[in-house]
Amino acid sequence: MHWLYLAIAVVFEIGFVLGTNAAKGFTRLWWSVFAIGSAVIGVYFLSLALRVLDVGVGYTIWTGLGTIGTVIAGVLFFKERLSPAKAACFAAIILGVIGLRVAANV
Repeated sequence: MHWLYLAIAVVFEIGFVLGTNAAKGFTRLWWSVFAIGSAVIGVYFLSLALRVLDVGVGYTIWTGLGTIGTVIAGVLFFKERLSPAKAACFAAIILGVIGLRVAANV
């Protein structure tokens, strides 16, 4: 169940970052509310996952997958450029997340 909690936390982490971008420095009320709400919910589900997971593993996976999700959303929705060098670095993050996931079960 803790991996499900972490997955939910990741989704809300991505929502938080995208909402913060759309809030334009917290000058747009509803996007600001969305961003803050997403942050609170994301941290809540992270805290549930950390009941079982080591904090280093859980937090690193949360931020790593949140980063990857945000990059993908940036490319798809905001027309941000993903160079080969950036893609290689993001692939390294994904490999690190997979490694931590495997190591957490050892």
